[in-house]
Amino acid sequence: MSSSAQSVPVTVSEVIRGRWASGQRSDGHRLVLVIEGGGSRGVYSSGMVQALDELGLGGIFDAVYGTSAGAINGAWLLCGRAATGMRSWTDPAIMRRAIDPRRALRGRPIFDLHYLIHQVYDGIEPMDFPAILANPTSLHPIATDIKTGQSVDLRPHIVDKTTLMTALRASAGLPLLAGPPVALGGGSFFDGGLTETVPIRSAVRAGATHALVLRTRRTDELRPPAPLLHRVVGGGYMRAIAPGAYRAWSRRPGQQAIEDRFLADLGDRVLQIHPPAAAPPVDSAARDTDLLARALDLGRTAVHALLGSTVQPA
Repeated sequence: MSSSAQSVPVTVSEVIRGRWASGQRSDGHRLVLVIEGGGSRGVYSSGMVQALDELGLGGIFDAVYGTSAGAINGAWLLCGRAATGMRSWTDPAIMRRAIDPRRALRGRPIFDLHYLIHQVYDGIEPMDFPAILANPTSLHPIATDIKTGQSVDLRPHIVDKTTLMTALRASAGLPLLAGPPVALGGGSFFDGGLTETVPIRSAVRAGATHALVLRTRRTDELRPPAPLLHRVVGGGYMRAIAPGAYRAWSRRPGQQAIEDRFLADLGDRVLQIHPPAAAPPVDSAARDTDLLARALDLGRTAVHALLGSTVQPA
């Protein structure tokens, strides 16, 4: 982080405690919430976000950075409907429609993000988009530019409800599995996880001094290699239509180690919350609502266990 931030002798927990107690953010720090992506694995951070809301911590952050499901979960926190928004994970009808591997047999995307964001979040389980736009805490969905292969903060392109919904789709737009690139602000984008599954580097570049980071894998859980079919078919698809994104995708095997080292180097200015040691792995395309309900509760419990003693809810 910046040299001025390096001179600040306070931990993330201390910043959180001070802001919660005072109800103010005028402490000279820039505290951000960073939420890891991961498709259905984002159910863990959904539970964590719900717990932050329950602890009265939804308004203490200067900004929220999220990739893919992390961006969506950040949006739920900022719209003030974190608890109700998480019900989609345990609704079998919604999950079967949102994620359907059989669609691949018909040449259609497995993930139906348009249904999720434009029907579920704008009708069945409504997200308060105007509240997000008006919130003094800014939302920063991270996506991957298909031409340059660089991570892009889509915040500057969000000017109204339509562009906000589009940004959430772009951040979560897995190549091939979720359809073609998403156009926004003159560019085209794929899932931000191609470049930053944990968008801490984007947050630091923008001036973050402290970060609470919500993770969707256990501390001992490594990203598995992509299946051979995915590497062959997905790689060929991206080489043809998105060469920059393909370069980013080809570097993904080493991405987790890079992000973990970056986080470790930040020391006490980062506080990470992982699913607990006994938490089951959740595949990015999981739709078993019993498994998802368990993961949601484990994520919620993890935040209460770590931060419950830091603040006392009103």
